[in-house]
Amino acid sequence: MSVFAANPTRRAASAADPELDRLLKQAVLIGLIVVLALPTARGYSAWFGWVPLWLLGMPLTAWWALHRFRLPQRAVEGAPAMRRRPRVQARRRFQAAAPHRLSRAA
Repeated sequence: MSVFAANPTRRAASAADPELDRLLKQAVLIGLIVVLALPTARGYSAWFGWVPLWLLGMPLTAWWALHRFRLPQRAVEGAPAMRRRPRVQARRRFQAAAPHRLSRAA
């Protein structure tokens, strides 16, 4: 039995594309250096919004997603599909129309 089969987190980490992993590590490192070195990179831009979000937040989120999020498993062909029970749609309650008041002109 393989070591990776017994530990699903190791299997998920080893399934990550090494080129994409390297690229995202470099993007995070470059973003960190830019944010620490340039005071304007810590602020807000009219075109991009909050700059540290794009220099650090988004690459870190992508890197985290590469290693921790899994794609949904496809359903097994022989297993019956789980179906939701049909439900009755709720009916709206109609209220009696109140007399419409007109605003007074000055």
